[in-house]
Amino acid sequence: MGQVYVRIFRDKRYVMVAACDRNVLGRTLREGRVKLEVADRFYGGDLCSVEETMQALEVADVGNLVGGEVIKAAVQRGLVDPAAIMKIGGVPHVQIVRIGRLH
Repeated sequence: MGQVYVRIFRDKRYVMVAACDRNVLGRTLREGRVKLEVADRFYGGDLCSVEETMQALEVADVGNLVGGEVIKAAVQRGLVDPAAIMKIGGVPHVQIVRIGRLH
């Protein structure tokens, strides 16, 4: 597996992981009226292995993923239900929220 961009946001109550495949960073995706900017300021953190990204997601309260590689790994790890994945401009996108962890 390759590498993906990962940014981890932390505050006193929760951890959010934003991750995207290398080839989608900086792109603006559109599907009908839906628009998703895969902006460097949000997704463009560290370049990490997919395994490191999955480890971060396993302890996160919220996840925001864009791209086939990172989402495929999250599905294989049991972190994402395939039915929750949407495509924007042909690129997979999913959000993960662990309700029981958020206060």
